[in-house]
Amino acid sequence: MILRALVDYYERRQRSTDPARRLPAAGFEDKAIPFLIEIDRDGRVLQLLDTRQLEGKQLRAQVFLVPQGEKKTSGVKANLLWDSAEYVIALPRERKSTGDVSPAQAFRQRLERLPEPARSDLGIQACLAALDRSDWSVLHAHPAWSEIEQANPVMTFALAGDGSELVCQRPAVVRAALTPEVNRTTSGWCLVDGQQGPIARLHPSIKGVKDAQTSGANIVSFNARAFESYGKTERQGENAPVGEHAVFAYTTALNALLLRNSPNKLQIADATTVIWADRDDSIEPELVALFGDDPDAHVDAVKQRLAGASAGAQGALDRPLRFFVLGLAPNASRIAVRFWFNDTFDRLAPRILQHFDDLRIVRQGERDAVTPPMYWLLRSVAAQGKPENVPPRLAGDWLRAILEGGPYPPALLNAAVNRCRAEQTTDAFGGNVPYLRAAILKACVNREYRRRYGKPIDFQFIHEELDVNQTDPAYRLGRLFAVLERIQSAAQPNINATIRDRYYGAASSTPGAVFPTLLRLKNAHLKKLSPGMENFFEKLIGDVCGSVENPALADFPRQLDLQAQGLFALGYYQQRQSLNTRKDGPADSVHTVQEN
Repeated sequence: MILRALVDYYERRQRSTDPARRLPAAGFEDKAIPFLIEIDRDGRVLQLLDTRQLEGKQLRAQVFLVPQGEKKTSGVKANLLWDSAEYVIALPRERKSTGDVSPAQAFRQRLERLPEPARSDLGIQACLAALDRSDWSVLHAHPAWSEIEQANPVMTFALAGDGSELVCQRPAVVRAALTPEVNRTTSGWCLVDGQQGPIARLHPSIKGVKDAQTSGANIVSFNARAFESYGKTERQGENAPVGEHAVFAYTTALNALLLRNSPNKLQIADATTVIWADRDDSIEPELVALFGDDPDAHVDAVKQRLAGASAGAQGALDRPLRFFVLGLAPNASRIAVRFWFNDTFDRLAPRILQHFDDLRIVRQGERDAVTPPMYWLLRSVAAQGKPENVPPRLAGDWLRAILEGGPYPPALLNAAVNRCRAEQTTDAFGGNVPYLRAAILKACVNREYRRRYGKPIDFQFIHEELDVNQTDPAYRLGRLFAVLERIQSAAQPNINATIRDRYYGAASSTPGAVFPTLLRLKNAHLKKLSPGMENFFEKLIGDVCGSVENPALADFPRQLDLQAQGLFALGYYQQRQSLNTRKDGPADSVHTVQEN
């Protein structure tokens, strides 16, 4: 299913009338080549052209259409008319084992094996003459020569005065590259397209997956006897029979989706994710951007398109628009499929929008995004706020839950609650229960409540703002803790450590052991306040705890489970935000109460 969807994507883009979107034909690939060696017809080197341009703070090489590169492992294999400097100009490099043929010899032999009339082409003859001369003094005088010696960059040849930019783009070479030399000893049925023909033994590498090998890795690969079957020893292609066309198509498509500036690519913690539609549509980049850095800018467009589809207007075309989501993670020399999902737009978009509704909670400040990006949400539950500290598999499991519309993974709630407790003495992300972490807690609690009690998808157990009618004991305890903290801050404005710093972790997990002490401290703190503030806080505590006749907190539980600890944090957060913004307190409270 994954390979079939990628093959369909390749074939659609290969037929595109837009040259910028059209993918290379079979036998070719787009390659960033930083240096071009310009030669004349006699093979004399005229100059070295540096194609790199400054993008931001980095130099980026120009991309050229070239014959598809060889699958290289530890041996010597030369690409056709382009390769690293080690192959093209015999740049000395240390090699563990070179065998009988050096890289430079392999590069020349590849040219000599070209069929007629390609071998007699003027550009090929000029390249052969340049290799015979081996006079690279012009290159040595170039300012970038020291970089070349160190980095062994990719190079190719350009013929001076030629209409084609590169020798490998000359018509004779292109015709030869369309029928590359392949050892077609295996034939069979392709599992992707169902056609009989030559089976690819090795699949081209996939590049662009974060933390995978820089030279590329594979999705389909057999490199040990334990992975082989039915006696197909050292016959990798027969263990997963995929035809040569399908192999080229799916690898080309996936590499295009994984390009550095690809609008279809997202980095969600350790999962490199690509999202694409089954046909060209303006809503595709809008939907993908919902998981990017600024979802706020794209939510309205998705809502409008979804409304049009529901009404049978825009968006309800010949057939439902289908989206594919593929999450990849590095695994040694392979790429692991972290998750795979596909569904139609009219089913997928409401789930994503519901995810944003579940996250929506009162913000700490105007700078907080109404629709927080997933990248920042994940950072808020990672130790020290570092992306590399996001718990393994959490991002992929969370994204799958969003796309399927199911409960969030328990690990997400656990990570958020643990960070609240671990950072009770810090102001990272805005305190131990900051906006982003509170949004995650609200979404987790609401989804789990809907699952447990069979509530409709739009039911909100915890609302966006403080809910004074919420009777859950854990939520009330969180509210009470926020009020007690505010009383202490008002009574002792310059205190170094508040009750949050000392007691939050214990209060949220074992309230029965902590709250009696906190209430005794509260009485001492109230005596230091003005009568108006004292009455204000006493009334507020009464509202939270209830009356003697109708108590909301009859006692303090000995322990709170994980779900209840999430509710405690939400009550604490929303009560603090309410105290920050309320207007019905005493006139001097705004100036007396100091924020943490």
